[in-house]
Amino acid sequence: MTNPWLALESGADAAKRTSEVRRAHERFLSAGVVPGSVRPVVADSWRRSARSVDPVTLPPLELADDELEEYRRAHPLAEVLPLFRELLGSIADDGHHLLAVCDADGQLLWVEGHRGVRLQAERMNFVAGARWDESHAGTNAPGVAIAVDHPVQIFATEHFSVPVQPWTCAAAPIHDPHTGLLLGAVDVTGGDHLASPYSLGLVQAAARAAEAHLATLPARASASVTLSALGRDDVLLSMGPRRIRLGRRHSEIVVLLACHPEGLTSDQLITELYGDRMLNPVTLRAELSRLRHRLGPLLDSRPYRLRVPVRADFQVLAGHLATGAAEAALRAYRGPLLPTSDAPGIVWERRLLDDGLRDLLVTGRDPAALERWVRTPWGRDDLFAWQALLAALPPGSPSRARVACRVRDLDAEYGLPDA
Repeated sequence: MTNPWLALESGADAAKRTSEVRRAHERFLSAGVVPGSVRPVVADSWRRSARSVDPVTLPPLELADDELEEYRRAHPLAEVLPLFRELLGSIADDGHHLLAVCDADGQLLWVEGHRGVRLQAERMNFVAGARWDESHAGTNAPGVAIAVDHPVQIFATEHFSVPVQPWTCAAAPIHDPHTGLLLGAVDVTGGDHLASPYSLGLVQAAARAAEAHLATLPARASASVTLSALGRDDVLLSMGPRRIRLGRRHSEIVVLLACHPEGLTSDQLITELYGDRMLNPVTLRAELSRLRHRLGPLLDSRPYRLRVPVRADFQVLAGHLATGAAEAALRAYRGPLLPTSDAPGIVWERRLLDDGLRDLLVTGRDPAALERWVRTPWGRDDLFAWQALLAALPPGSPSRARVACRVRDLDAEYGLPDA
């Protein structure tokens, strides 16, 4: 095809194409092979979708009622919803189509149109608050548009999920003109007649108009980025109203870059992630390419670094440790840094934090702080902390017997001789 993002060539037989792609879809599900007749953008999306999506299940509903309303009010795309209604309102009211807007994680924020069409769409959970990214809904226009950051049509049986295959959709991504970050996508959904150049051009024009409008507004203060990694196996990044959960390897990369604001070269990052293990640099570049797609211009290269200051929970903890603020450090500590990670750089940073907190508490000998520590899941088996607590308790304390008993139990558990 001249345009690989269009679903059908001009004059193509829609029914014939539907049957052809349905056979290809069935072959992919049974044998894992994508016939060459399937568009590359769709074939790639099927492969990504197959990793996490059952082709007969529906996307999950993650936000509803007050929580959904609060999230929508705070989202930057709320500023351009009236514009979408003006540009695409006739589509939403004609009884054959839906107008939908999703965020950068594929969560539908608004789904509007004739009530009868919305009721049909509800059967496949195409409703506000549902997650329609590829990893939850499989191949679909808004999901693919945010995955590949490009306007796209998805036609009928090109959808990975079988319940969605009666529909055709076209979507275009929308970016924050001030930061370049992906904000979400605008979508029109309806029947086979949408598989024509006009629908793709329409959503693309609407997306560009939205970006132009956002450019006239003051930049939001939401450019600040916070990072949560203590007591979690996956990093949670918050950029204004947008929240991104990263996979294990991407979590490790972001934490390491936050620890090295000056940046890391490719070789340095490989060492921090893999140590002495041999790794093809292409593997790391592929991971960083996928991460850049999720973070946009937040991730820089040569060297690899985070472009804006990041407020990370483990850095807040490190600051309290540096000033000897034991109570504040205890409040900030939510668990070990990426506790299941075995990346050498993460292990090193984790030990620095854990040992620093333990040393601060043990040397401070504050009974209240030590008591709080040994009551946590991470301190309950800490023999040195229990010993310090016993030494810090006054002779007449009613807690001495309990603490002394715990010290004896841990001595025996660790095979240490009685003092």
